[in-house]
Order: sequence, then structure tokens, then C-alpha cells
Amino acid sequence: MTSWADNITAKTISLLEVSQMEAGRHLQKGKGSTTPAMTSWADNITAKTISLLEVSQMEAGRHLQEIRNHTSVSDFLLLGFSEHPEQQLLLFGLFLGMYLVTVLGNLLIILAIGSDQHLHTPMYFFLANLSFIDTCFSCTIVPNLLMNIHTWHHTISHTGCLVQMYFFMALTLLDDFLLAVMAYDRYVAICLPLHYTMIMCPQRCLLLVTVSWLCSHILAFSLTLLMSQFSFCASHSIPHFFCDVPPLLKLACSDIQLFQVTMLTEAVISGMIPLTCVVVSYAHIIHTILRVPSAGGKHKVFSTCGSHLSVVTLFYGTIFLVYFQPSSSYSADTGMVASVMYTMVTPMLNSFIYSLRNRGMKGALWRLFGWRKYSTQ
Repeated sequence: MTSWADNITAKTISLLEVSQMEAGRHLQKGKGSTTPAMTSWADNITAKTISLLEVSQMEAGRHLQEIRNHTSVSDFLLLGFSEHPEQQLLLFGLFLGMYLVTVLGNLLIILAIGSDQHLHTPMYFFLANLSFIDTCFSCTIVPNLLMNIHTWHHTISHTGCLVQMYFFMALTLLDDFLLAVMAYDRYVAICLPLHYTMIMCPQRCLLLVTVSWLCSHILAFSLTLLMSQFSFCASHSIPHFFCDVPPLLKLACSDIQLFQVTMLTEAVISGMIPLTCVVVSYAHIIHTILRVPSAGGKHKVFSTCGSHLSVVTLFYGTIFLVYFQPSSSYSADTGMVASVMYTMVTPMLNSFIYSLRNRGMKGALWRLFGWRKYSTQ
């Protein structure tokens, strides 16, 4: 489209220049064979003609520049960590190791929970869902990053970029909702233990997870739909290792005000409401713990909630670092480091935090491998 527009506009400018030269020659001829009154009239007419031609030439140039600026791109260039070529091999090995640990660790948790009847409880049902989300999260981002590092082929299609952004946002929102649901589950278990089985019945647990899935995908789809209507500038280099929202907004030539308002509204719905639920739940939990008389009882309750609380802190800390800052102060390097934390480190640590510190989970893993003599330790 840009090449065609350049060709047409160049021809238009060329014709305008020729017309301007012809008008000048016509004026010179007229001066040699007309009276002074006619010469003055010809000067006036020709000057106006030349002025109009110059304005038309300037308009054509502006039109060409506008076409160049608003031409949609078919591919994006994910720069990622390409500025450090000497570290590519190290980064490839590091990210590959983290990816394998994340996928294998979370799949083992899902298998252990599914195969052990003792773990068919609401807490482990939510944990299995969280492990599945973390696995999908890593599979959305890391394989493409590893391929880019290995092949030095950093391009991604416009459609592929939008698809990656959609799944990334949907899984991030789902993680957010599920962490709030897990906090509510811990609140009911600790503060209302006598009503736990009635409140957290299987039907309600399934409903909470289903609503979380639906809400996260609807919110992600609305933002992706708005992003798909943007026109992007001639530069299509994304200083990131995947298609994230802040760097894409930097490239947009369209008006992004509606997108920003929508994103802010969704941030309140999907961010502040779940976070408030987490804070309120743990405020009640801490209040209940302080009323427990024995130190052993307090330690047991803290150990039950500590793993979830550490994951919540890590998740929300990195999210706020990346998304809750002015777009003018967005730093690509800071954004990439924070993105590595919540796209690779957090999903990897979840499998360790929720399994190695949980006696029931460790016993289920031992039984999964057939080592029953260790499952009671």
C-alpha cells in the first residue's frame, strides 16, 4: 500500500511541478507581446496559479506522509533480548530449564491431585486449576521466546501477536480471580470451619472456577478486539519478548483513549476487586489467628496460608510494577525483567511453594511415583 501511494503521489507532484514551469513560461511569453495593463493582469493570474500549485504540492506531500504513518503492518519484530547477543546461549538454557521445570512440576501436581482421593477437597481443586493455568501461561509465552533466541527469527505476524496477547491477558486475569477464590477458601476454612463443607460444596467450587474462566476471557476479548482496530506506525519493532499491551500502545498511531478507559475499567473490575477480596480475607484470617491460644496452632495456620500469601505478593507486585505506571515513564528493560518474573519465575515457584511445603501434597507425589513408604513421613 505504501509503495503504491508513493508512486501515485510522486507522479502528482511531478505533474504539479511541470504545470508550474509551464505557467512560468506562459508568463514570460505574455510579457513580450502584451500591453502593460494586460501584463499586470497576467502577472496576477499566474501568481495565483503558481500559489495554488505550491499549496497542492504541499498537500500532496502531507498526504504521502500521512499514508506512510498510518499504513497497517503485517508483522511485528520482537526485539526481546537481542541487544545482548553474547548472552543468547545462556538465556536460552536458563529459560528452557525454567520452562521444563514449570511444565513438569505443575503437571505432576495435577496428576497427584487427580489420582489421590485424599486430595479431592476444595483447596486442592483450586490448586489443580492454578497449576493448569500456570502451565498454559508458560506455553503461551516461552516456546515462542525460545524459538526466537535459537533461530534469531524475531518476527511475529499481526494476527499471531493479537492471539498471544489475548491468551496472555485471559490467563493473567484468570490467575488473578483464582487467587482471590483461594483466599476466600482459606478464610472460610479458618474463620468458619463448622460451615466449611456447606459453603464450599463441590457445586459452588465449580461455579466459582467457571465464572472466573468466563469473566477473564470476556474481558481479554474486549481489549483484544479494540487493539485489532488500531493502525500502527511505520516502526513495528516491539522492545519486548512477547506481545504485551504497553509496548504495543507505544506503536499505535490511532487514538488510544477508548482503549485506555476500557483497560482502566477492567483493571478496577479484575484487579482491585480480587485484591480487595484477598486483603479482607487475610485480615479476618490474621484476626482469627491472633485469638488462637497455642503457639503450635498459630504456626499450623500460618504455614497453611503462608504459601498462598507469598504467591499473591509476588504476583501483584510484578503486575503493579508493569501496568500501574504512566505510559510516558514505561521502561522497556524494567518491563521485560518484571515480565520474566510473572511469566516464568512465578509459575515455576508455584509448583514448589504449594507442594514442598504441604505434607499432603508431598505424600500424594510419593504415592504417584509408587514410593508409599515415604508418603507417611
